[in-house]
Amino acid sequence: MPSPTQVVGLLKAQNIRHIRLYDADRAMLLALAKTGIRVTVSVPNDQLLGIGQSNATAANWVSRNVLAHVPTTNITAIAVGSEVLTTLSNAAPILVSAMKFIQSALVASNLDSQIKVSTPHSSFIILDSFPPSQAFFNRTWDPVMVPLLKFLQSTGSYLMLNVYPYYDYMQSNGVIPLDYALFRPLPPNKEAVDANTLLHYTNVFDAIVDAAYFSMSYLNFTNIPVVVTESGWPSKGESSEPDATLDNANTFNSNLIKHVLNNTGTPKNPGIAVSTYIYELYNEDLRPGPTSEKSWGLFDASGIPVYILHLTGSGTVLANDTTNQTYCVARDGVDPKMLQAALDWACGPGKVDCSPLLQGQPCYEPDTVIAHSTYAFDAYYHRMAKAEGTCNFNGVASIATTDPSHGSCRFPGSGGRNSTFVNGTALAPSSNSTSSGCSSQHYYYGDAFVRSTVVVLLLNAVFL
Repeated sequence: MPSPTQVVGLLKAQNIRHIRLYDADRAMLLALAKTGIRVTVSVPNDQLLGIGQSNATAANWVSRNVLAHVPTTNITAIAVGSEVLTTLSNAAPILVSAMKFIQSALVASNLDSQIKVSTPHSSFIILDSFPPSQAFFNRTWDPVMVPLLKFLQSTGSYLMLNVYPYYDYMQSNGVIPLDYALFRPLPPNKEAVDANTLLHYTNVFDAIVDAAYFSMSYLNFTNIPVVVTESGWPSKGESSEPDATLDNANTFNSNLIKHVLNNTGTPKNPGIAVSTYIYELYNEDLRPGPTSEKSWGLFDASGIPVYILHLTGSGTVLANDTTNQTYCVARDGVDPKMLQAALDWACGPGKVDCSPLLQGQPCYEPDTVIAHSTYAFDAYYHRMAKAEGTCNFNGVASIATTDPSHGSCRFPGSGGRNSTFVNGTALAPSSNSTSSGCSSQHYYYGDAFVRSTVVVLLLNAVFL
């Protein structure tokens, strides 16, 4: 992992003004000094029992990890534990005590007005989250949740909630449409409607947040805001996770940022933006577990974006912003013969200059029909100014948001310099075209708190 100084350099370069740390790493907090970046520090779960059982231990933790750094480092919140009710149930009885002890130490130092105390919950503490109006917290945890919510209310704090539409989608067994999880537009007849309130839900994220609001109101708490302390989408997964892809991760996070920045709020609380941390800043290649667990980051360890977010109209949120760039790529799992025919058409009647695909040229590698088809399809798509119907090729192509350029092979959509086009106005074969796909030459190949003006990245400091 990069050093704390390098991490802060990335945060500043990307205009990230809020981060959440999973601990209170001293080197990281020193590096954040004098930056103005708003920092949420965390009490790790393995320290929770000691703090929850001793006011003195809590005061010592605040002294070492907060008082030693403020005001030079702009610490604005303390997350006490993480998903304690669902992952560390033996510590649940002392969770509220730990929060109160931390709060008492802040009060003693006159920091309670600027530093809020809360604890992140998994959204799975909510049972029957749809319809949201019938949602309620798991009643098993009422002895904890009621005093916890009283604490949040009395201190002016907020409910921290981790919201992962990806997991809700994966566990729904096809009931939740992918577009609904990714914030993609839905026709009105596909929107989910809460029969009790008649509120229309266009995405999973809003439904979960509203389920939390309704769950709190069920316990007679109606004025505690929700802050989403984790949300995101993995960019890579195992074969059993086919929707953990670069394009879906890009789509989800880009749409999430735009959704929050638009201040649309949720159907229950329209116009009230839900501040949200994106999980996470860096990929974690050494993390144990499935591939998806390693692949939630917006950047790799060298600070290179895993994908380019599409944030047109959202202001300078991240420096790796683009102007709604799209590409035409070959679809996975299609009939190789149809793919070959479409490639032949693009390089023949489609009048794409496919010379960069010849041996020894920049885009020859990888020498596969799907890689070469992607180049040819994208070249044609951009030659036709991305007009509707120019990225279909009898169903073997689709529009993507991730730049397929690699190495020295630059695709036309990324300002590529490999290709030139022959004048002409041929139209790519569409799903109802009768083009044969024949040509004079056949190509054979081997086989990271979004607020109203800023984005906040969740920084995983575990390996710093």
